[in-house]
Amino acid sequence: MSEALINTVLLSLLACITIGIVRTRNLFGVVVLSGIYSLLIASVMMVLDAVDVAMTEASVGAGMSTVLLLGTLYLTKGHEMKAFKPPLLPLFVAIGVGAMLVYGTIDLPPFGAADQPVNQHVGPDYLARSKPETGIPNVVTSVLASYRGFDTLGETTVVFTAGIGILMLLRRRRKKDDTLREGEK
Repeated sequence: MSEALINTVLLSLLACITIGIVRTRNLFGVVVLSGIYSLLIASVMMVLDAVDVAMTEASVGAGMSTVLLLGTLYLTKGHEMKAFKPPLLPLFVAIGVGAMLVYGTIDLPPFGAADQPVNQHVGPDYLARSKPETGIPNVVTSVLASYRGFDTLGETTVVFTAGIGILMLLRRRRKKDDTLREGEK
């Protein structure tokens, strides 16, 4: 299969999943569809050769987020309340923001063009010095692990700390609920 066909199939599946998420009122279904959406985005990133982004999306988007949302659903109700009036304002805001984003991309250079200013300064320097300085053959890995190692460590620490904080909040909530149930007996 060609790369264009794979991208077309993945983007079509993403559009279908998005419509499913918007139309579903069962929150468990929304969480499951969101996990599938994250896995599809990770697949798109793999096709685009952004393996580091794909791994992050798969672990954080499909893994941690899905588990945390399922844990939240365990502590709450499983269905969304029906809206009292149609949500027209959010629809118009979303359409407006989407139109502005599309308008902003009209003047962009072609995707991946080597002669653009963004590809003329730092990129060639990293490509030339990466393997001799770090000994890592993959340039993306050398940038993330060596040149930006402390930044990557900081990002990992922030995600880990946020996950621990959410787990502590959920555990605290469960203890309060258990205490209230014991008091009713």
